[in-house]
Amino acid sequence: MNDRVPHRLLDEAARDALTEQVAAWERGEVARFTAKAPERAAEFRTLGGFPVKRTYTALDVADTPLEDIGLPGQYPYTRGPYPTMYRGRTWTMRQIAGFGTAEDTNGRFKYLIANGQTGLSTDFDMPTLMGYDSDHPMSEGEVGREGVAIDTLADMERLFDGIDLTKISVSMTINPSAWILLAMYVALAQRRGYDLNALSGTIQADILKEYQAQKEWIFPIAPSVRIVRDCITYCATHMKRYNPINISGYHVSEAGSSPLDEVAFTMCNLITYVEEVQKTGMHVDQFAPRLAFFYVCQADFFEEIAKFRAVRRVYAKIMKERFGAQNPESMRLRFHCQTAAASLTKPQYEINIVRTGLQALAAVLGGAQSLHTNGKDEAFAIPTEEAMRIALRTQQIIADESNVANVVDPLGGSYFLEALTTQYEKAIFEVIDEVDRRGGTIKLTEEGWFQRRIADFAYETALRKANGEKPVIGVNKYVMPDEKFDIELHPYDTSTADRQVAGLNKVRRERDNAKVDALLDKLVAVANDPAQNIMPATIELVAAGASMGDIVEKLKGVWGTYRERPIF
Repeated sequence: MNDRVPHRLLDEAARDALTEQVAAWERGEVARFTAKAPERAAEFRTLGGFPVKRTYTALDVADTPLEDIGLPGQYPYTRGPYPTMYRGRTWTMRQIAGFGTAEDTNGRFKYLIANGQTGLSTDFDMPTLMGYDSDHPMSEGEVGREGVAIDTLADMERLFDGIDLTKISVSMTINPSAWILLAMYVALAQRRGYDLNALSGTIQADILKEYQAQKEWIFPIAPSVRIVRDCITYCATHMKRYNPINISGYHVSEAGSSPLDEVAFTMCNLITYVEEVQKTGMHVDQFAPRLAFFYVCQADFFEEIAKFRAVRRVYAKIMKERFGAQNPESMRLRFHCQTAAASLTKPQYEINIVRTGLQALAAVLGGAQSLHTNGKDEAFAIPTEEAMRIALRTQQIIADESNVANVVDPLGGSYFLEALTTQYEKAIFEVIDEVDRRGGTIKLTEEGWFQRRIADFAYETALRKANGEKPVIGVNKYVMPDEKFDIELHPYDTSTADRQVAGLNKVRRERDNAKVDALLDKLVAVANDPAQNIMPATIELVAAGASMGDIVEKLKGVWGTYRERPIF
């Protein structure tokens, strides 16, 4: 820990005087007022369960060292990872898109860019996520339905047709098969003659949270974590501006967790990934600067801002004190944020715009580096172009009209916010300490500890919604019983699967199948040697025309698949 004596806000005399002033106020004005007009509840709590006092004073931050609050761009980065934040450049506006074939999604990309989007974010369909080719029996009915279908490098070429990948960053939301998509991205860049170090963007690749929350996996945990390790080490060597992982709390939250566990679990997973990469002999400062995170912004406005500030502080301390990072870039937590899909409602769906606007504002005040705002119609289907345009305009209004981006960490110094930030920091470290004490993240994931905590909080939240304790406007409060939905939804093109499979079969006919088979044998040899990096062999394969399914099915023969232990 820091050996310096921390500088605190109040000396003993000032603390005593303020303590007496607050006590007198409680005995006097507060007691008289509440006798005539009682408060709405006997106790107030944040959405995540933290108790909330009536008001906050300097007493509530008296034990927080001023060094822990600090200045933007200075350790421990509570007030932001960079000194000027949005005064230099606003956050990346990265609306996620993905449906149908690569050509279909390419059109949506270009529509969003034309409307002012500054970064791309790609959603993939379920077969792609799970490593199945589009003509696999498991893919039936799912091709291009909830994301774009990608089978081969030819699809990747069409996905980014007409888009200069050295001038716009690309995020790809995919996990168990993430390294194959990264390989396709690299192979595409090589075909175009790009310098790989000129590429910026992110592949999600955070497999541990899949076992804990989202439940999309292929292989057992150990080889899956090895793949993550290989993505990180490959990018650290060959793609200096690229984020090889987006350690994700978003999906933990959407599975029903508390806001605390959302960020605490990402720190536990971070520790595991860093330890795995260090086993290769790579120093933390060689790869940590490109680690990135993905969080949700929920409905509790101040809690979310405090959550983001606290997790930045926790990350900085972990990287410096636990892993010995010396480069400031290794200690700066950078995160993408998405407004909460789980908060969207079908009843009175138009007010989802208001929910999204408030959540986006909290994300900005919390210091996000990039942001996706949900469409008003996402409780029904993939958003329409109109819904995406409104969602993007929501960000643009915050950036260009509200002036909140003109001051760095404008809520810093708020007694309430600083007190809640410190509470969050303490609680995050308590979760980390418990995980360490019980044997570590992988062991507890296999035992279902993370899954149980998520399920318990989700159940408690469902009960609170059912009894009205947690208001949801339009669902359990201010309900419109006779509401009729008059909404135009994004259509699913029934020709998608046929068009996609035709493209896949074309690649199979035209490629050198003997070469693909030889490269698949090479991949097996690499997979059987944990000391080797799986990325180069995969890049060779996709460049030769191998499909997602070719690669995944071959590796199932090496590593097998994973079956979760039931949690009760």
